[in-house]
Amino acid sequence: MSKVAAPAAQPRAGAAGPVTGRDADPSTRRPYDRCKRVLDVLGALVVLTLGAPLLVLVALLVLVTHGRPVLFRHTRPGLHGELFDVVKFRTMRHPDPERGLVTDAQRLTRVGRWLRASSLDELPEFWNVLRGEMSVVGPRPHLVRYLALYTPEQARRHEVRPGITGLAQVRGRNALDWEAKFASDVEYVDRRSFLLDLRILLTTVRVVLTREGISAPGAATWHEFTGNAPSAATPAAEGPAPTSAAAHPSGSSADDRDVVQRR
Repeated sequence: MSKVAAPAAQPRAGAAGPVTGRDADPSTRRPYDRCKRVLDVLGALVVLTLGAPLLVLVALLVLVTHGRPVLFRHTRPGLHGELFDVVKFRTMRHPDPERGLVTDAQRLTRVGRWLRASSLDELPEFWNVLRGEMSVVGPRPHLVRYLALYTPEQARRHEVRPGITGLAQVRGRNALDWEAKFASDVEYVDRRSFLLDLRILLTTVRVVLTREGISAPGAATWHEFTGNAPSAATPAAEGPAPTSAAAHPSGSSADDRDVVQRR
């Protein structure tokens, strides 16, 4: 899917969405960014080539467990707010109220939990990296509707390409609250360097092996971001955003473990 500049956000008072378009402020660029893009392409090619047998095995496992489609695609804002389709392996069954498959906990399969815990469901995102829509390291891509909820400082997370892993992921993943996640994202924007990326990648291995922060406390996946004003946390889900409470009795709206709304 070709990238489309995100529409200007209509923020609440005091909030603002990210700068959009390729003509965004060039002062946010760093010499390392060009070098990083080369490293991203090389890394993605290595993973997609050497990991092809594993990708096929996981795809077959998802097909047998969850049926079609094997891949989940959903539009997310990336660099400067430009939209792209993130790609992951499905980890949940389709919603089916008649079978009692409504909430995240009901729809998330044993195989899905294992894929999330091992981060194998993230492997297709290396295709997004190869296309230039994502980086190996960077802030995780969140939902488009969050653009209007960010403060100007939080919106700075879009000054770099979103990543498969990032500073927030090695500091707690979904166990972090939203404020801590965004603070880590902006810190990464300001501190990004080869050595920081290397440290994040090495720490990611430990986090994945120890299965830290796979889900938010009290949720099967994570809690919906509802803005910076205090409000009740809403569990996120893998499925289309509900149009009413009756349409989605679980109260959930968007899956992800850091990314994902519908699989």
